[in-house]
Amino acid sequence: MPSFKRLAALSACIAPVLGISVTTSTSSYTIDTAATYGFKVAISRSTCDITSLNFYNTEYQYSSTYSHIASGLGSATVSYTTSGDYVIVKCVADNDSFDLTHYMVFADKSSSIYMGTYTVSEPSIGELRYIFRLTGLTEAYPNGNASYTAGGTAIEASDVYTVGSQTRSKFYSSDRFIDDDVYCATTTDASIHACWVRPNNQATEKSSGGPFFRDIDLNYGGSYHSVTYYMNSNHAQTESYRQGFHGPYVFSMSRSGIPKTSDYDVSFFDNLGLTGYTGASGRGHVKGTASGVSSSFPIVVHWYNADYQGWVYASSSGAFTSPALVAGTYTQALYQDEFLAATTTVTVAAAATATANIAATAAALVDSRTKVFQLGDYDGQPTGFLNADKQLRMHPSDSRMSSWSPGSVASTAASSFPMAIFTDVNNGQKITFTLSSAISSAATLRIATTLAYAGGRPQATVNSYSCAAPSAPTAVDSRGVTRGAYRGRGNVYTCAIPSGTLVSGSNTVTITVISGSSGSAYLSPNVIFDAIELYY
Repeated sequence: MPSFKRLAALSACIAPVLGISVTTSTSSYTIDTAATYGFKVAISRSTCDITSLNFYNTEYQYSSTYSHIASGLGSATVSYTTSGDYVIVKCVADNDSFDLTHYMVFADKSSSIYMGTYTVSEPSIGELRYIFRLTGLTEAYPNGNASYTAGGTAIEASDVYTVGSQTRSKFYSSDRFIDDDVYCATTTDASIHACWVRPNNQATEKSSGGPFFRDIDLNYGGSYHSVTYYMNSNHAQTESYRQGFHGPYVFSMSRSGIPKTSDYDVSFFDNLGLTGYTGASGRGHVKGTASGVSSSFPIVVHWYNADYQGWVYASSSGAFTSPALVAGTYTQALYQDEFLAATTTVTVAAAATATANIAATAAALVDSRTKVFQLGDYDGQPTGFLNADKQLRMHPSDSRMSSWSPGSVASTAASSFPMAIFTDVNNGQKITFTLSSAISSAATLRIATTLAYAGGRPQATVNSYSCAAPSAPTAVDSRGVTRGAYRGRGNVYTCAIPSGTLVSGSNTVTITVISGSSGSAYLSPNVIFDAIELYY
């Protein structure tokens, strides 16, 4: 096989590797993968920006602003090498804003870019993303026009808009990492797809936030479509950022529909010698059985430590095998959908499989009790509450939303009780129920929440009894419900109700959100509900 040669700065020639080739000029490297439909990518030799993206004889790169890490590295040392059928572009940035090495790997005959980003420290901008800015691709998969903001008017900060009668935001394109394997910008006739693909667990093992974290995927703003791969951000972030090798993650151009993760084998990364990358030889597995959670909900097992994370859906019987995890000691967490059921510790050894069963210990799932009523399920989401079916893809002010102030709601009508209470919008919501006889024993009111904003937390009154004010939750420093987010730290609040409080006939629970902070409308302190239960 002919070898590549380093060319003089002012020369330009083509060095072939099978069908793939690299053209070097004073300003850029242009990789032509010789793919069936044609795939040529130009990369700036001074900044690492992608300045041209040509597929099927059409230019898709927005010419005014390029594609890159964050909003651009500014300057970088850019080089390329070859390994078998692959061309590896390496960009090293070490300046006041970045300390990282970014890799773009091109495969012979492929119309994909395999990426990996090795970080020594968090970029000064406070988030880590790769963003493509593409023209000619106005549609979005899988969430349609929820993030189509072209022609809109900003109604909150510079990221929530009204377009016609609907609210739209780039945040409304997000899906849970555990489910967000493929997302794409497409042409109107869906003949061309430009997609991010997470081929396996390694794509997110250095991300932060766990299996249910969401972040911006897509946004068509008129001039171009932002097709973004987030590794971390401050968008309802609940844990510290991880540094090291992020990836591989894959950008794919396709004329054959939506790609599948199974289409991508990234095991060849083991042999590329990339900084910070841990291959199969440094990984092991965990297997076991999860119990004590309902098979009516997805069963999720999650492994995490300060350096890595991973997750998997268990079978309906609770059986699970982890993805390939880098050797080390992990917290192993069990969830009933997104509701934390238990944690334990497990050690993973390279080239070995550990056995670690896990059983639910959360009181809401395992304690014996008599329920007076329960609104919602312990699933870590506001599912079933009023507007929960809309909140992911629209602002609370959207005309498609039901009224946030239904007033008194029967204890059997979760779908009529708002998924969130805002201090400036609908505080003091009531739940009413009737007892055929008084309850002589003490009782407990449990309020499970998913996310709080501006120190919001629920304080309840049961008939004439007022529960003590809870202390403020640990802050999640980000707007939540207005950005389509609902997941935070999952606080659970309980209130002991004295005997004699629950009487024969009509009873009322009133829930008020309290906070030491203030705000207006949907940016006032608020709480999102998971479940509300009264029991004894």
